[in-house]
Amino acid sequence: MAEPEVVALDLTIDDLVPKSPERLAEEKKESGNHLYKFKNYKGALAMYEEAIKLCPDNASYYGNRSACYMMMGMYKKALEDAQKAVALDPTFTKGYIRVTKCCIALGDLFGGDQAAQRASELGGPDCVTSERRALETLRRLNEDAQRALDAGDYRRVVFCMDRCLDYSPSCTKAKLTKAECLAMLGRCQEAQEIANDCLRSNSFDTEAIFVRGLCLYFEDKDEQAFKHFQQVLRLAPDHKKAMETYKKAKLLKQKKEEGNEAFKMGRWQQALNLYNEALEVDKNNKTVNAKLYYNKATVCAKLNQIKEAAEACTAALELDENYVKALLRRAKCYTELGEHEEAVKDYERLLKIDKTKENKQLLHEAKIALKKSKRKDYYKILGVEKNASEDDIKKAYRKRALVHHPDRHAGASDSERREQERRFKEVGEAYGVLSDPKKRARYDHGQDLDDGCSGADIDPNVVFQAFFNRGQHFEFPTGGFPGSSFTFQFG
Repeated sequence: MAEPEVVALDLTIDDLVPKSPERLAEEKKESGNHLYKFKNYKGALAMYEEAIKLCPDNASYYGNRSACYMMMGMYKKALEDAQKAVALDPTFTKGYIRVTKCCIALGDLFGGDQAAQRASELGGPDCVTSERRALETLRRLNEDAQRALDAGDYRRVVFCMDRCLDYSPSCTKAKLTKAECLAMLGRCQEAQEIANDCLRSNSFDTEAIFVRGLCLYFEDKDEQAFKHFQQVLRLAPDHKKAMETYKKAKLLKQKKEEGNEAFKMGRWQQALNLYNEALEVDKNNKTVNAKLYYNKATVCAKLNQIKEAAEACTAALELDENYVKALLRRAKCYTELGEHEEAVKDYERLLKIDKTKENKQLLHEAKIALKKSKRKDYYKILGVEKNASEDDIKKAYRKRALVHHPDRHAGASDSERREQERRFKEVGEAYGVLSDPKKRARYDHGQDLDDGCSGADIDPNVVFQAFFNRGQHFEFPTGGFPGSSFTFQFG
């Protein structure tokens, strides 16, 4: 029978003696340090946690875990560990440096100053030079932001908060200050994303809830906004901004609805007054104010205040450049005011935003109106309406031709004679076109008259002689051609 093989074990006395918690903790720490070195922070964190369980009163273990949390961007937990480390060992310089760094990352300037002072006392002023520089920069940025906020310069505040967040990436206050100013600038989607991110960390953050309510208010979602403001005031009854904004929101809704009701009842002036009052409630609510300006324009049009209607539409478009209804109404106002070039510009802009057949047709009609406006208004020259009959046109021509005939003004000054000759020529042109049914039809439809039937081609003297040469007697007063009189025989 074979003898069993004996295996020699390479054991030392240390292997046979149970390891103490302190020794096991040190081994865990060393393993953690190795993982940390290779940026395996999650693995290192697990090792440091085991070391702390074994030796919960060792400051360095908390310091190492704090460093790990910092690298993972978990600054609140990092700060707790760093504070625990210096509580266990008040001479732990690295611990105070980490407290300073965490306070900076969280935007706690007071806490950062205190920790930096203690670190300087233990390790000398040079050990926190960069941290002190960061704290001073953050102080200046916050002061600059406050001045900008007081002045209503929200873009500047956003700029300052972005710079602050470069130093303090976990500063909730800087994030929400930025979000509030973004909302004030009309960038509500960006503001809501920031607020929602903050609420994922703390669902009872009143500032984040307020920002969400502010965004809903600026988006004209009254009821949802009211619920948010009410929630803020339940959590923080003295929240000044929530109280003020809630009051404004309710007043704005009231005035707007009262104006709409007056409009429905046909009380135009009352509606106009109410819309004007609503526009004074909150200048920052661009969405609602744009609608109010459009409503005001509609009322002004009802009151035949066309210029004021156009101005109200312009105000609406300054708040919302793609407001189709305001653009359409302003174009119509410009047409009524005879500002045809502006009307064409608005219809062109409208067609780019809303490419419909109707808008294309409106642009076409506006271009025809513009073309007409640049030609002589023959109806105006003769002093007749656009629906004047043939007899009306003849009577008007007879009257005007006699008034402006050059022979009547032969004794006038050179400038006066030239002016009367110009008017006489225009009267002849007008009659030559409007007395011809085909030419008049083309003229009325805005078609060119330059294809051989232009009014400018008409000789006013020929028209005059043809019109008056009917056997009737007419003699201009003395002062016709020098040394003679000018006589027509009328039938």
